[in-house]
Amino acid sequence: MDHLPPSTAILQPTADGAVLFDPALAGAAFDPAWFEPVHWIERGSAQPLGAGRGATTRVVDGRRDWVLRHYRRGGMVAALLGDRYLWNGAERTRGFVEFRLLAELVRRGLHAPAPVAARYRRRGAHYRADLVTRTISGTQTLAERLRHGSLDTALAARVGAGIAEFHAAGVFHADLNAHNVLVDPRAVWLIDFDRGVLRGPARSWQTANLMRLRRSLLKLGAAADGEAAFDRGVWGPLAAAWEQRLDATRPQTAAGSTRG
Repeated sequence: MDHLPPSTAILQPTADGAVLFDPALAGAAFDPAWFEPVHWIERGSAQPLGAGRGATTRVVDGRRDWVLRHYRRGGMVAALLGDRYLWNGAERTRGFVEFRLLAELVRRGLHAPAPVAARYRRRGAHYRADLVTRTISGTQTLAERLRHGSLDTALAARVGAGIAEFHAAGVFHADLNAHNVLVDPRAVWLIDFDRGVLRGPARSWQTANLMRLRRSLLKLGAAADGEAAFDRGVWGPLAAAWEQRLDATRPQTAAGSTRG
């Protein structure tokens, strides 16, 4: 990943690890209990979001409007390790890496959730991790828009252009699916940047990344009326807007033609 500039985040040691937090969003100190959904449930401030491995909790408590996420493994390795990851240094923990990436994306003006805090808890050769981000209010996921029948040509084009903004900035999203794309009347947002990285822009990985979203939409039934209709009404406009925005951001030669 490209080197990220230093941030104003504070590192707060704990008995079994550390917390990294933004004092502008979290205050002068971060209570590790705030990572625990049960803490907010007891206060009547918690709302589950989704279910399964990617389950998150929304917290609305006074000025706090946060999303809590505990990192869990997927696939076959989940049966063996569950929510444990191999220790390889604090700055390589899943939460710290995603926190710093999100902070950089927000600094660049991209539509990603602002990181509030990240935590790791180490035990021997393994650790567990958590992340808190600010809630992006007033949005729906692309999956929800598809389910409600409101994923039309205009929205598809907006989504394509929005994703191109991230790709043009060299942002690789490791899990670009319809659940991790949020839309509101003004913007397209991406969430869940676990294992995301900054790369040198290249059409090869950008295209492969976009095709992951296509597979997600097809898996959710976007081609119920046939793949030709899906390509005509949704994917074609999305891909065309994506390519147009990427082309508009490519460096120009002195003669004004794009470099290959």
